[in-house]
Amino acid sequence: MANQVDRRHIAERTAKILIDIEAVGARPQEPFTLTSGTKSPVYIDCRRLISFVPEREEVIGFLEQVVRDSLQGPIDAIAGGETAGIPYAAFLSWKMRLPMLYVRKKPKGFGKNAMVEGDLADGAHVVLVEDLIFDGGSKVNFINGLRTAGLSVNHAFTIASYGFHDEYAKTLGSVGVEVSWLTDWPTIVKVAEGAGYFSTDTAALVREFLADPHKWSRARGGK
Repeated sequence: MANQVDRRHIAERTAKILIDIEAVGARPQEPFTLTSGTKSPVYIDCRRLISFVPEREEVIGFLEQVVRDSLQGPIDAIAGGETAGIPYAAFLSWKMRLPMLYVRKKPKGFGKNAMVEGDLADGAHVVLVEDLIFDGGSKVNFINGLRTAGLSVNHAFTIASYGFHDEYAKTLGSVGVEVSWLTDWPTIVKVAEGAGYFSTDTAALVREFLADPHKWSRARGGK
């Protein structure tokens, strides 16, 4: 496993990169509506990263390190979730010299490979790569698709996370999958506030949301 200092450096540096490329937004007074219907004062557009080559390469290097440090067994392929996870799976699989797959949100066609594009033998060990994790529900769908195709999946990796450990224990933990990420919102808020990107008031409101996202969202008309 990577030591604590390494993980902290990765988290803070990834946060700084996302802030610098303007992938991070905060709008407490006019919250964003996430795909889940949750109202959030913050948003991360990790897809912006694919256009910034030096920053992208640095982050993919971090991702490779975390993947290698997190897994004890073999890795036969990298799978990306449709659609935001696909470029990161491509970058990482190229760097690690591994086959790549991608998994659809919904089946297309029939048979066990209806959700998976690519070619691997039954029982192959695959890791799922995504850009961001909120509550983990969509990741379970991807994992079930990969497993239906005969693949073994026990770990998911993301660039960023909201840091909702209890939520992930309920969603991904219920299907025996561990999730790791490079950076999370608690780290991003700290880095953004320290750099003057978030005001003290904005940082406080974001921390209030992170402490109880569902309560914060429902109070503002969200899920």
